[in-house]
Amino acid sequence: MAADKHSEATGRHAFLVASGMLLRSLTGLVRQHLFARYFGQLNPVADAFNAAFKIPNFLQNLFGEGVLSASFIPVYARLLAEGDEEESGRVAGAVFALLALTASLLTVLGMAASPYLVDVIALGFHGAKRELTIQLMRILFPGTAMLVLSAWCLGILNSHRRFFLSYTAPVAWNAAMIASLVAFHGGGQLRLVNFLAWGSVAGSGLQFAVQLPAVLKLARCLRVHLDTRSSHVREVVRNFGPVFLSRGVVQISGYVDLALAGLLGDGPVTALTNAQTLNMLPVSLFGMAISAAELPAMSSALGNSDEVAAYLRRRLDGGLRRIAFFVIPCALGFLALGDVMAGFLFQSGRFHRADSVYVWGILAGSSVGLLATTLGRLYSSTYWALRDTRTPLRFALIRVALTTGLGWLSAVPLPVWLGIAPRWGVAGLTASAGVAGWVEFTLLRRALNRRIGWTGLPAALTAKLWLAAAIAGAMAWAVKLGIGVARPQVDGALILGVYGAGYLVLSYVLRVEESADVVSRLRRMAGRLGPR
Repeated sequence: MAADKHSEATGRHAFLVASGMLLRSLTGLVRQHLFARYFGQLNPVADAFNAAFKIPNFLQNLFGEGVLSASFIPVYARLLAEGDEEESGRVAGAVFALLALTASLLTVLGMAASPYLVDVIALGFHGAKRELTIQLMRILFPGTAMLVLSAWCLGILNSHRRFFLSYTAPVAWNAAMIASLVAFHGGGQLRLVNFLAWGSVAGSGLQFAVQLPAVLKLARCLRVHLDTRSSHVREVVRNFGPVFLSRGVVQISGYVDLALAGLLGDGPVTALTNAQTLNMLPVSLFGMAISAAELPAMSSALGNSDEVAAYLRRRLDGGLRRIAFFVIPCALGFLALGDVMAGFLFQSGRFHRADSVYVWGILAGSSVGLLATTLGRLYSSTYWALRDTRTPLRFALIRVALTTGLGWLSAVPLPVWLGIAPRWGVAGLTASAGVAGWVEFTLLRRALNRRIGWTGLPAALTAKLWLAAAIAGAMAWAVKLGIGVARPQVDGALILGVYGAGYLVLSYVLRVEESADVVSRLRRMAGRLGPR
């Protein structure tokens, strides 16, 4: 009974994380839609902004949410579980001070080194396009420190099981950028892109500010200082190194993709960014949401090694089922209906039907590794809960090596060999990254199964989910052939609605437990909204 209650609580936590990420993603899609509307896709100004945005975002990812989740939350959540509030406050304060100092120094260095960074990540940028990228990068860098400190707030809030605020806080960041796009779009693209960069900096500060009051209320013994004498602070720092490197090498693979895309002319960098916006939706809403909710629960596990292993297996397998239920239809949807999705979200103004088809090709490549990427996040969280940050690092290094080699082969010589336009090489980048993601996932699962016992998705469940997605995809494709996509938002809503509803009904008929849970939740919501 206690296990059921704990599982139900974690299910609620995952729902809160997913709800927060949904709001964040929706505002992010509005931002990206407006960006596509005002700049289009085959635009050097759009490429410059997207490239400039990558480096500060790189530092945020290195020092922010992912690294802190792996190094800080397991230690802080365990102290909370043991009732040591005073020590948890000391650890939180020391980590804040270390992060603030490091992020500030890196921001100053990054602004000074912007010309060299642009030359590394944007190999094909020259002249005015390069100069604009440098200018924008220098504007964006100060927001990095705020985003890193915002991730510290997320670590505190998640450890106290306050998930919704931490994952809706980026709405403030997106809102500031949306306001910049709406307010200044009439004054020319160069003027607009500069105001957009400043809007990003202002939004970073807002994202930190909206979380801070709740953090100060929860962490009542917080003491900000640079004292690292505590063994728990030293453990966070020790864990930080391997996770920093692990996240770093994974991030580097993304910048390899960006650099290779920059060699393919005007447009591929922005098209890759648009495709990644769509690709990150299921990764965030399902992979990250479930992993974020499970990490504090896994980290709080008490008992002997056998009891902890059994507990982790149960939590991991439940999370894998929930991720697969939502991600498998997304992967097939990217492959079969990627043009409909891109058109529905982006097609207006300067963004045309041909741009949607181009993004579709990139999304089709992303579908190769989508399931592996999302499942792999939960496996990595399990390692972090076990205080093992080095094993994921080793496998991340293998993934990056494969991504780099296969990415270059797929992006540069392969289009020439196939006799297609070079710009289609960017689709090869996402497909090759997917292959590397499956290799990493396989290694993570095999090593963890040796450690805690067998985990994974039942073959029967996987077959049912792919069958339901395939039949629903065929139904949606028939609707697409019948009505076309001349009205991308209206027709897209109908086609995607048929696909989603068809998948839910078919998986329910096939007796998938997760589908029954969703149907039950929808019925309860309908009952609350109905006549009283």
